[in-house]
Amino acid sequence: MDIPSPQYNCLISILMLVGFISLFLIGQSINVFGQISKNSQVPQLNDTALQIQVSAPRGLKFPTGMGFLGPDDILVIEKNTGKVKEIKNGTVSGTVLDVNVANVSERGLLGIAISDKPKYVFLFYTETENVDGGKVLGNRLYRYEYDNGRLINPKLLLDLPTIPGPSHNGGVLKIGPDKKSVYLVIGNLNYVQNQSYITKAQNNKNGPPPDGRGGILRITFDGGVVGNKGLLGDEDPLNKYYAYGIRNSFGIGFDALTGNLWETENGRSTDDEINIALPGFNSGWKEVIGFSNETPGFNKEDLEDFGGKGTYRDPEFVWRDTVAPTSVLFLHTDNLGPKYKDTLLVGSVKNGTIFNFPLDKTRTHLVLSGPLSDKQADTNNETNNVIFGRNFGVITDLQVGPDGNLYALSNYKRDGTIFKIGAKNNIN
Repeated sequence: MDIPSPQYNCLISILMLVGFISLFLIGQSINVFGQISKNSQVPQLNDTALQIQVSAPRGLKFPTGMGFLGPDDILVIEKNTGKVKEIKNGTVSGTVLDVNVANVSERGLLGIAISDKPKYVFLFYTETENVDGGKVLGNRLYRYEYDNGRLINPKLLLDLPTIPGPSHNGGVLKIGPDKKSVYLVIGNLNYVQNQSYITKAQNNKNGPPPDGRGGILRITFDGGVVGNKGLLGDEDPLNKYYAYGIRNSFGIGFDALTGNLWETENGRSTDDEINIALPGFNSGWKEVIGFSNETPGFNKEDLEDFGGKGTYRDPEFVWRDTVAPTSVLFLHTDNLGPKYKDTLLVGSVKNGTIFNFPLDKTRTHLVLSGPLSDKQADTNNETNNVIFGRNFGVITDLQVGPDGNLYALSNYKRDGTIFKIGAKNNIN
């Protein structure tokens, strides 16, 4: 979705439509005791067997991602400050790292992922020289080591473009199913559609070669090519592309049962998507957004396929009215009840909604019925049967904690907040 405005641009425009000033300004605040104000719209779950707890203190500023170091030990990143804060037992124990970031529009500290063995912390951010908001150096992926309340030994793994910018940066990170690779989704950085920056990775068959924008990249923990061979080609950085043709995304996540990667994608003013991103996936931008059979003049021959190595696939679900989908999570736990185990959760901006989609037996399609049987929500009212919860503010991350409960990171009522969701008979 697009309304002219500079990262988190897709999200900012939604909030502007409903009368808010910026991406993360959502209304009143949670009071100092961590309770939600009685006169505000409180988070709600559709399942009365579940309950919500506020799991983090006030004062997080524009958090964009989180990762668990262990039980009750969470690292949270702040978009505009460049700070990585550690939360232990619901209290901020300190800032483990403070990097210099650009913070206009969708630039900032945008992605975090933590591997188990070895214990690496990966961060993606728009780095600047000397100070926050200074001279932009690059969109960069670093690997750090955690050492007693500090992140040390930074290693630069990817140095990616920042222009045209400053929007459509994406930035979400995930550890691969092999536990040896890291995946990064990055948008086209081209809100204004500057023609000279539309590459083959954006389905411009006569355009310049891919430059790291507009796709899902995957690398080893040392920054190398996974399997020593690219999926789409051997030239750098094409050899690091796992998927391409992506306009902008704030969510990727792996199905633990199959290892398949799923992705949410932001449309312009319509056609937000959920996609299954198999190896070599082409999401179609900028030739198509939404369903190809509803795109006037669409011709599959106009898509770049990198010598037959890339494959276009229609979305598995489309919202006609934009919701600005964000985080993707497969709930590989039965702590919330067996009916949620291995279903797909998707966070969003509009109304702070968390959606819940079961998958079919092949785990390549969503189970959709009634008005959604056409894989499309023509209006947001059609999605009532797939809503897990709402009123959570701007949801930027969903994670399963070591305790098996669901954690939702949100910019809620002007405060960065972590909500903990679990069964009433099981949550602590």
